[in-house]
Amino acid sequence: MHVFQRLGTDRPVCKGWESKHMKYQKLGKNGPEISVIGFGSWAIGGGNWEMSWGDQDDHQSMESVRAALDAGVTFFDTAPVYGLGHAEELIGKALGSDRDQVVLATKCGYLWDENQRLVKNGTFDSIMREAEASLRRLGTDTIDLYQMHYPDTDAHAPADETMRAMEQLVKDGKVRYIGLCNYTVPLIEQSMSVRHVDSLQPPYSILVPQAERELLPYCLEQGIGVVAYSPLASGLLSGKYTHDTRFADDDWRSKHKAYTGESFKRNMDRVEKLKSIAARLDITVPQLAIGYVLAHPAMTSAIVGVRRPEHITSILAAAEAELDDATLAEIRAAVAR
Repeated sequence: MHVFQRLGTDRPVCKGWESKHMKYQKLGKNGPEISVIGFGSWAIGGGNWEMSWGDQDDHQSMESVRAALDAGVTFFDTAPVYGLGHAEELIGKALGSDRDQVVLATKCGYLWDENQRLVKNGTFDSIMREAEASLRRLGTDTIDLYQMHYPDTDAHAPADETMRAMEQLVKDGKVRYIGLCNYTVPLIEQSMSVRHVDSLQPPYSILVPQAERELLPYCLEQGIGVVAYSPLASGLLSGKYTHDTRFADDDWRSKHKAYTGESFKRNMDRVEKLKSIAARLDITVPQLAIGYVLAHPAMTSAIVGVRRPEHITSILAAAEAELDDATLAEIRAAVAR
């Protein structure tokens, strides 16, 4: 039984002195209340797979989870593919007896074959198998938010078949809410023909604002909660990189155009402009970036990628950041292409 039921409310219990700085919002029209800053676990999956951030210390990862709990974070997001199951296992172990104090989210539909190559599969049977495997790795009997990681563009199954599998998991009591990641509006509509979608997880940041055009207005209209991933643009908005930064060979960013060559230089030029705005507001660039994301009326939470405890503690002030329309317009002008 989850704490939500014991307390007769959808709001999890927060703890720690820092929790008074955290804010909480309801996830869409039907979902639970979650912290406006979420814990992202992609990086703690570690190295040795094709979408790695490089090696990671498991003890440090678990300390990061504990720091997030102490900061009042109640939304923890993971996925099987993060470290090929390792991130799920770490999250489950680190939460321990506090499991029922949080909203635990994982994903499906993006898995690996015997050669550790990533493949997409949204078929009914595959989703059901994945859910059982995630429950075991997480050490829990229920997944609070189960999200389709990517639409099945490999064409194993249409979006409505995937949604029927996820709906069955809700009926079976193994999943509480259903979400989608990286979906377009037409694919969300196809999924909605089977069941209401509780949440969407798109990439969204100052540097990647495309969700503002269609996705966010649609979700706001339909009562779909939105949890943005990469609000710091995978580190570009962390404020710690310069024009001379180079990423290690085992870091996926070393092979991505946004983090190399002329594109990286242009992005660093934009960050320099954002630094002056942040300084005037007496906040950091990461706090400004998260504040920008949370300012959109469709947003419920911003998922921050965490590798060390300070990655959470250093951005707590963003939960309270309030950017007026003039500042938001200034930010957009600073990064305009």
